[in-house]
Amino acid sequence: MELKESVQSSVDSPAVSLGSQDHTGRLYNDQEDMLRLGKKQEVPRNFKFFATLGFVAVFVSSWEFVLVSTWGGLLNGGFGGLIWEYLWTFCLYSTVVVSLAEMSSMAPTAGGQYHWVSEFAPPWCQKFLSYMAGWTSIVAWQPALAGGLYPIIVILETMIVYWNEDFAFTRWQQSLLMIAFGFLTIPFNTFWRRFLPMFEIIVLVLHFAGFFATILPLWILAPKNSASEVFTEVVNSGGWSNTGLSLLIGQVTVLYCMAGFDSAVHLAEEVEDAARNVPRSMVWAFLLNGCMGFVMLITYCFCIGSLDSALEADEPFVNTFLNVGSPGGATGLTLILFVLLICGNNTCTTTESRQLWAFSRDHGLPGSAWLSKIHPTWGVPVNCIMVTIAINIVLCLINLGSDVAFNIIISIQMVGFLATYIISIGCLLGKRLRGEPLPPARWSLGRWGLPINAIALCYSCFFIIFCFFPLETPVTADNMNYAIAIFAVVIAVSLGFWFVQGRKTYTAPVVFTAGHRTGDMPLQSIAMLRKR
Repeated sequence: MELKESVQSSVDSPAVSLGSQDHTGRLYNDQEDMLRLGKKQEVPRNFKFFATLGFVAVFVSSWEFVLVSTWGGLLNGGFGGLIWEYLWTFCLYSTVVVSLAEMSSMAPTAGGQYHWVSEFAPPWCQKFLSYMAGWTSIVAWQPALAGGLYPIIVILETMIVYWNEDFAFTRWQQSLLMIAFGFLTIPFNTFWRRFLPMFEIIVLVLHFAGFFATILPLWILAPKNSASEVFTEVVNSGGWSNTGLSLLIGQVTVLYCMAGFDSAVHLAEEVEDAARNVPRSMVWAFLLNGCMGFVMLITYCFCIGSLDSALEADEPFVNTFLNVGSPGGATGLTLILFVLLICGNNTCTTTESRQLWAFSRDHGLPGSAWLSKIHPTWGVPVNCIMVTIAINIVLCLINLGSDVAFNIIISIQMVGFLATYIISIGCLLGKRLRGEPLPPARWSLGRWGLPINAIALCYSCFFIIFCFFPLETPVTADNMNYAIAIFAVVIAVSLGFWFVQGRKTYTAPVVFTAGHRTGDMPLQSIAMLRKR
């Protein structure tokens, strides 16, 4: 009874009144979760299910990235290989998505992976592993905006090239345009913050409408490759010793069309009924995006023309769009892609800033006291947003000196994602194997949790190996994959911060988590939270 009164008091408090008072029951669930996690409600909960679904689906943009990021799959697999790479990646990566979804229901917090590691890891390594997961997550997410801006510039250049074949942006023009488009993400993340959920719903509609507006002209107007070419021809154009290895390397580019579904996790403290709506939005976005991506991939392979001409093109999707018969038609299709990818960058800035804010709240970063502040009017971590924009401006400026160096830094993103999945899912699996009780989850895998977690962990460990391979041989300075070197530097820097500062100042979230073994909420947790 005392617990219910305390939670209801929290629901009626000024901090929580930032959310909708018409949904007291849902807010009660959220506040109960926040009390168990030992966190204050500092940001408004104005994302409902469809807004959260739009947030995730538009960020991942599977069908859009099928068009702009699968050159490596064409090189290592061809049409048939790329399609089968997509299918097995979708099936196996689904175990990762549902494992993350379940953990987001157990602990719906903006911290995500590093928080889960703190709760699920053995006591002797909880703090250290959680700290390393937090740093790895930052390294994975912070380049996301710059990585999303680069394809936009390529697409913009493509639309101009349709009409002027000799046109090309200089590096300084590319960098300045990327920075300019990056600044466009600031309004919806600051003073227009209350309109962001509606914006995500609108863009979700455009995401579906743009899909049909793209495939229908291609189905009707473009000449088609034969079904045998599309589904059965597998090639090894990367120069690898055998086709099997080539296919395993090609699958890395396919995952770029699916990665990032944990973006919803870092929005959890702004989602109404988060323990239910965050995992639901992740799973539905994965299924819908995955299906649209597969249909687009088949359309792409049928309509692209010959494989040789696609591999020789700077951007293979250009061949597909030009096959509608006119530069005007190709420009229209490319414009759809351009607009949707610009809209997805709002999600990048939101996710990056929330993950940064959550880790700062637990004193995991230098300057945490400043970074963890919430703007009193807008209800967002403005300092983290500004730092995120600044980091990505620096990354865009690296392109001035070398596009190779820029791509090297951006390439670490996938490795960072997989590393955080491996650590968090590994800790959850270990807890299940030890037979220890887990926190209650409103979206649960039930008895299937252990085998699904095991498959997800094995797949992530296996997949991350191929993230360090170059796309083709012989290996040169230009096509070398430097991700392993960059990742080693990241680990070294993280360890350095751990020994210098982190082990003294970092507060592992499990310290504030009440009842994480039994699911019960001791009344002492409320006093602990208020004291904090």
